[in-house]
Amino acid sequence: MNKFIFREYDIRGVVKYDFTDDVVIDLGKGYGTWLKRNYAKNLAISGDIRKTTPKLKELFTQGVLSTGIDVVDIGIIPTPLNYFSMYKRKVDAAVQITGSHNPPEFNGFKLSYNKQAFFGSQIQEIKELILNNDFEKGNGEFSEDGEILAEYLDEIVGKIKIEKPLKVVIDSGNACGGLVAPKIFKKIGTEVTELFSEIDGSFPNHHPDPTVEENMRFLIEKMKTGKYDVGIAYDGDADRVGVVDDKGRIIQADQLIAMFLPEIIKGKNEPIIFDVKCSQVLEDRINELGGKAVMWKTGHSILKQKMKETNSPFGGEMSGHIFFADDYYGYDDAIYVSARLAQLLSRSDKKMSEYLDELPKFYSTPEIRMMAKDDEEKFKIAKSAFDYFSKNYDCITIDGVRIKFPDGWGLVRASNTQPVIVLRFEANSPEKLEEIKGIVMNKLQEFGELRQ
Repeated sequence: MNKFIFREYDIRGVVKYDFTDDVVIDLGKGYGTWLKRNYAKNLAISGDIRKTTPKLKELFTQGVLSTGIDVVDIGIIPTPLNYFSMYKRKVDAAVQITGSHNPPEFNGFKLSYNKQAFFGSQIQEIKELILNNDFEKGNGEFSEDGEILAEYLDEIVGKIKIEKPLKVVIDSGNACGGLVAPKIFKKIGTEVTELFSEIDGSFPNHHPDPTVEENMRFLIEKMKTGKYDVGIAYDGDADRVGVVDDKGRIIQADQLIAMFLPEIIKGKNEPIIFDVKCSQVLEDRINELGGKAVMWKTGHSILKQKMKETNSPFGGEMSGHIFFADDYYGYDDAIYVSARLAQLLSRSDKKMSEYLDELPKFYSTPEIRMMAKDDEEKFKIAKSAFDYFSKNYDCITIDGVRIKFPDGWGLVRASNTQPVIVLRFEANSPEKLEEIKGIVMNKLQEFGELRQ
């Protein structure tokens, strides 16, 4: 068994090499054992549209049942509907089989327990149970429930009210979003133009990852015609959203979060959670509106946990995971987020482009991912950067090191999932942006070998 399949937020690998039948059955046994020893009785299981998903679902289920935990199979659905099932069914846990935004040869397992993400040390506990062959034995009961998708459609349509005609383009990337999003947007009364709603786990048109500009090219092309109000894209399992305005410009996740704030922040000092990669614009906007800006570590599981701890109504991160606890459940649901955006647009005379242009203008890089030769080298470089910059600059150190400059900032952090150093830079002018970027990048090269 490849021990590196046990990641920070999920269990993930290349199916052909990492997920043999025995390994997947053991994964089910490991999670079933953990659940039984934590007094759980049952779980819901579902999966995305990848070609390898049905077999993985069957094998994982076999492993779980052998520990005495009951399993309810809720079908092939986007990840947010898996989370939704925990609020609509009497289940103690849930598992979504998904490769998310990874290439077609990948797949994985997103675990939830007690309506919360299952991650970090908990995933390592599953690994130890498997390595020690330490499994419970029993005979769980298997059942199927095909009603979650219809219930989800009804609930979202019931929550969203469109107050003027809107023309929306939806790019599902041949992935899970195509099962649900076009139906919802039609039911709430928008005029929908669909791109790649047809399900195809080989992703023939483009990779379903809206954080990469190249993957948004078809949506941008449509939006540049000027015929539509907003363009929406989803990642492979529809828990991350991408947005393009009526002029064909990509709206970054932190900008989108900022646009929602006026309808979210209702009282003084409401905590709004965002990750260290987000723009200063977002922090300033939260404070201006009377909220409490809470910068936190990157990672959808970590941010959701922080929202629960602080009773926050809203949060999100640069990768496109956005969380509404305001009239919703607090998990990352790109379909609900996009429907809320349509509702926001319909309540105003402003165009999407005007919402974007109202935000203060900063200049920023996208996320820059520099490859280290291995995880050991990654952590060595990250520690050297932390030590140097935190000693010589004013820094925020909750996740890596975010270095403050008079006219901007730079971020250096180790990826949780790959041998990668993650960088992002922002400044109030293009010249300052290049200056800050140069200072940080030049220093990093002294600490070890990195390549883009």
